[in-house]
Amino acid sequence: MGKIELNKVEKWFGDLQVIKGVDLQIEDGEFVVFVGPSGCGKSTLLRMIGGLEETSRGAIVLDGTDVTDKPPHERGLTMVFQSYALYPHMSVADNMGFSLKTSGAPKAEIDAKVGEAARILKLEPFLDRRPKALSGGQRQRVAIGRSIVRDPTAFLFDEPLSNLDAALRVEMRYEIAKLHQSLKSTMIYVTHDQVEAMTLADRIVVLEYGTIAQVGRPRELYENPANLFVAQFIGSPAMNILPCSTTAGSYSLDGGRGGAYAGDRGAQHLGIRPEHIEIGAPGEGAMDGTVDVVEYLGADSFVIIDGGSLGQITIRSHGDEDLAPGKVIGLKFREDRLHFFDDKGLAIRHR
Repeated sequence: MGKIELNKVEKWFGDLQVIKGVDLQIEDGEFVVFVGPSGCGKSTLLRMIGGLEETSRGAIVLDGTDVTDKPPHERGLTMVFQSYALYPHMSVADNMGFSLKTSGAPKAEIDAKVGEAARILKLEPFLDRRPKALSGGQRQRVAIGRSIVRDPTAFLFDEPLSNLDAALRVEMRYEIAKLHQSLKSTMIYVTHDQVEAMTLADRIVVLEYGTIAQVGRPRELYENPANLFVAQFIGSPAMNILPCSTTAGSYSLDGGRGGAYAGDRGAQHLGIRPEHIEIGAPGEGAMDGTVDVVEYLGADSFVIIDGGSLGQITIRSHGDEDLAPGKVIGLKFREDRLHFFDDKGLAIRHR
């Protein structure tokens, strides 16, 4: 079992409150990712769950037991950090089995658990090697294996891939996803990388300055952000946000044109994702703009548009389109993919 509940948890450092009454329920076997900008409190919240940071107020409940005041070793959780923290003089097998050895487990049990973890993580050929003879990805797998042998109630990952290069990050994302499928254990994963969040999570918790901005499945957050913060944080490139005004049945862009509007209250911001803008001739669509920069990526290109008073707009286009800087184009918005937000930044249901 690995059900974790946070009930109005707070964290204060003196007069500074960094976690502000968070309520969250994580189901047994769920993969939950904490994501947000630097300083939003995601690592602090993870450390509070693991017992490495004291909880100032509120309760942390694990499988129905209040563990708020229990030390880390009594919680049955294990943490994997961005630093591998392996013993350089020990072999891979000895590193993975060290915690069991210090707790007095029989050698046969240690060998069996280390062997099983090595099989899951494809480390069997490396059990006799020292850490210095391993790649960064292999070292991180050893650190994960060290956690697996302890058979924890839940795994806590604190930005475990941040020290790896781009290729290894992709490889390790796959390894962690397969690990979750294999073990079916509860996993809480902290990252500032939304690609990791979108590809790994059953649910994403978006944190904004110590509070939860939104919780949901990756598709839900991408397609139905609850507010401007989530809309601009989830998605790469970010959602375009444009100033607008509304009247009965229609919206208009400041300095542009407009279209139909079916919101239940007045909107001051229109959101549109880069892939939901089509390129047309000047005068077509919601507005015109001038091509500023084209970022060619092969199958796709990101086209940065100077929208005048509407600001900078990003379009995701096919890589084979011929768009030179300085060209004036029309921007056609998909009406079924528009997002509207009120003066407080809260989403307005439009479709």
